Amino acid sequence: MDSATRQHLMIAFFLSFFAVGIPYWRIPHNTVNLPEALPVFGLIVAGGAAMMLRLQTTATFWQIIKVMTASVPAAVFARVVWDGFKDPSSHNLWPFEIAVVLPVGFACAVTGVLAGSLIAAMTGKPQRRKKR
Repeated sequence: MDSATRQHLMIAFFLSFFAVGIPYWRIPHNTVNLPEALPVFGLIVAGGAAMMLRLQTTATFWQIIKVMTASVPAAVFARVVWDGFKDPSSHNLWPFEIAVVLPVGFACAVTGVLAGSLIAAMTGKPQRRKKR
């Protein structure tokens, strides 16, 4: 993977991380109910970023899925860490929180990458395939 692709993946990750995280972090801890508490706009940003990565970079299908899937649970885990510093007993079941949001991140990433692949196929834009 070249440095431009790595940079694009990193930018898309942090864009999605903050688009999901900032609205989610503002919700009071005692009212959070995952996965309903995840902001729809942030999840759309995650899917859109995956689609744009598929259309505009040399990253492979699975590289994009892995990076964009990780952005949603990373935002939830950031809250777990932050709340854990304030009150260590606030997230006793944090692995379940991550397990609940991981499929949501995966669904956003797969949807975005498939949409990007479909658009690329319809427009005739060549896609990078993994070298064997």
